[in-house]
Amino acid sequence: MGLSGVKRSEVSRQCQELDTRVGSFLDRPLEGQWPFLWLDATCVKVRESGRIVSVAATLALGDNDQGRREVPGLKIGCSEADTFWTDFLRKLLRRGLRGVPLVISDHHQGLEAAIQRTLATSWQRCKVHFLRHLLAHVRQGERAAIRSQVRTVFAFRQLVSAQQQWGKIEELRSRFPMVTQLRDEAESEVLAYLSYPESRHAKICSAIPIKRLNQKIKRRSRTVEIFPCESAILRLVGALLIELNDAWAVARSYLNLADLARGCDTDKTDSEPDHQ
Repeated sequence: MGLSGVKRSEVSRQCQELDTRVGSFLDRPLEGQWPFLWLDATCVKVRESGRIVSVAATLALGDNDQGRREVPGLKIGCSEADTFWTDFLRKLLRRGLRGVPLVISDHHQGLEAAIQRTLATSWQRCKVHFLRHLLAHVRQGERAAIRSQVRTVFAFRQLVSAQQQWGKIEELRSRFPMVTQLRDEAESEVLAYLSYPESRHAKICSAIPIKRLNQKIKRRSRTVEIFPCESAILRLVGALLIELNDAWAVARSYLNLADLARGCDTDKTDSEPDHQ
């Protein structure tokens, strides 16, 4: 880096100071209510017992009752198994996480089971990754037709209308039974966001917010390539999260406070389909 004359003791001192800051940030009490919580993990490489292995940097991204975006937690683990996710969420609860009506994430059986076991809340399956999962089960030439039909469901702004349209896509049932089965099984998970005010739909229908955060982590970790130990991962990723968290603290609210106050009271009459 072009530096010279830096003593090893000074490097160690600065690392210890950074570790203390990161530790305090990741163990801080979580105050207030958390209307929405995104969960995801990104893999990084680390040296372990003379081998190079991949570990999961598990993240929680949330919006609090002040409309501000924060990172409630980070944990490094060897896998994304059910037990790992359960321990991660239980630690968040011990630190004060509460008031989470909806969790948004990709489809992962271990994660889904952990959410139900610890938070007992509604789950929004990322609709972007759901559509990709459906298209992976058909040939390339047939994907456009399926994509356009499924997207007609997402054009509706009200839950009842979307559910009615979901049941009308009969062409898939006869031509693509596997796709139809996957679609029927995921209906309540993919359309969960429609139970909330329309102004929130674009923000809570997918895992894109936390995917963007993972991209920032990847850009930083790519320069390291292989971390010497897990504490080095926590140091670098934790420092980035502190930086982002500070920036969000002085930025405008991600969600409108008046909209948050209305909660989930969105019972509307569906006299006509409500298209985009």
